[in-house]
Amino acid sequence: MEQKKILYIAQEITPYLDETPMGSFARLLPQIVQEAGDDVRVFMPKYGTINERRHQLHEVIRLSGINIIVNDTDCQLLIKVASVPQTRIQVYFIDNKEFFQRKSQFGIEEKYGNDTAERSIFFFRGVFEAIKRLRWIPDIIHCTGWFAALAPLYLHTLYKDDPDIGKAKVVYTPFDTEVTGDITEKLFDILAFDNLKGDWVAPLQGAYDPEALRRIAINYSDGVILPAEEAGKWTSAKYAKQLGKPILSYPGMQKEQADDYRQFYNSLLQ
Repeated sequence: MEQKKILYIAQEITPYLDETPMGSFARLLPQIVQEAGDDVRVFMPKYGTINERRHQLHEVIRLSGINIIVNDTDCQLLIKVASVPQTRIQVYFIDNKEFFQRKSQFGIEEKYGNDTAERSIFFFRGVFEAIKRLRWIPDIIHCTGWFAALAPLYLHTLYKDDPDIGKAKVVYTPFDTEVTGDITEKLFDILAFDNLKGDWVAPLQGAYDPEALRRIAINYSDGVILPAEEAGKWTSAKYAKQLGKPILSYPGMQKEQADDYRQFYNSLLQ
């Protein structure tokens, strides 16, 4: 099977946070796909709860220092990297002093107010800018979790003509049971600042909870990969079926299943 470049954008990855089904999925899938022959890059947020010394994170100076505008505010991008023990996987971390150097993953701090939506958009836009600076053009962009759920919308709109990431096929993996944060209706103002309103945000159906975010992610994705045997019963999976999206039911997470994922990715590129 021909080698592909696959970008993974994950809300969380084991072992950098407490182990969860999502963290394990986002940790194991890149590894088995890479070991089967594909070229992967992996990104997650650098939450303040991550111990940089224990996990040996260090800043990638050549990727840092970009300013990203979120809701008319300049936000400086910091990129850090660490190696997953006993693997060849490196994880890049998106960081910013105001957005991520906090005491919890999604908790609201009085000093900042509820800026969860801004943090989410800064996260995946930071990934896009880092990839562009790496001059590494992905064939597939695979997003996992509600915190990365707006990335497919932005790829379909603001980045659709981008020479580095605009041609990639987008895959989304929903988790109906995940650590969630509180987003307010301010999300619609932030999206409108990027000229994303009206029909573009219709899949949200006026809502801004994690289920609505998963819905818009599926709407703008080229395919959906389910992360558990029972996932076919989840609301998000039923929504993907209603839309007629290509779906890969969970095949397992052993080396032997790597080609199931790779063949699904390839099917979207044909």
